[in-house]
Amino acid sequence: MKKRAAALLAALAFALTSCAPPTSTTSTQDADAATLNVLAASSTRVINEKLTQRAGQLAPPVNLSFDNGGSSDLVSKLREGAPADLLLTASKKTMDKAVQDGTVTAPEVLATNVMVMVVPKGNPAGIHSVEDLPHSDHFVLCDPQVPCGDISSQIISDKRLDVHPSSQERQVADVLGKVASGEADAGWVYSTDAAAAGDDVEVIDIPGAEKFTNQILGAVTAEASHPDQARAVLDILSGDFASTWRERGFTPAE
Repeated sequence: MKKRAAALLAALAFALTSCAPPTSTTSTQDADAATLNVLAASSTRVINEKLTQRAGQLAPPVNLSFDNGGSSDLVSKLREGAPADLLLTASKKTMDKAVQDGTVTAPEVLATNVMVMVVPKGNPAGIHSVEDLPHSDHFVLCDPQVPCGDISSQIISDKRLDVHPSSQERQVADVLGKVASGEADAGWVYSTDAAAAGDDVEVIDIPGAEKFTNQILGAVTAEASHPDQARAVLDILSGDFASTWRERGFTPAE
């Protein structure tokens, strides 16, 4: 019981620090600057700081307030009327749903990402490949309803793996948090999340995962309060942001 309580406390601490995305980040202290509400996929939280800096350098400067979460949940929020100027999703499927809802128009592919397996530091369960997963009682994935879970399901089907996750999370940050805290033996996350976790996890490649890369897409929302400024921020992401995409583990779109 004490061990599990410690693990839970560690998971909470990890979520509040390296994993949990900031829900509100401002790019400047200029009270007169417009503030854009950005609904952004959990996996893109690693670019929040740099994008915030770049938005603050626009003329006039722009503040950014982020709501990072599972792409499906963000699309639902937007459909239900949540205020947003810009939407970033981690799959074409979820962005297509937003287009069908009429909440965004003209989405653009910004970057791609790939899945990897992570284990806690020291790999206490001795998991060295996906072939070891059937023997794990504490293997976590994303829920199939969100992009990271959808891609995981495709990889599992392609490799005909007999795996039974002990939990399925609504966003990739939660998978990473459970692994980093030791609550889970292994989990599948994006390579960018694994890189952001640093020494808290060890990374194991998933053979064939490159066939199932996911796309990061962005679009200005139909009801944006600041459409011109949102367009300017999207232009940053699709323009000379390539070095930042690469630094964070993504492959920028060509």
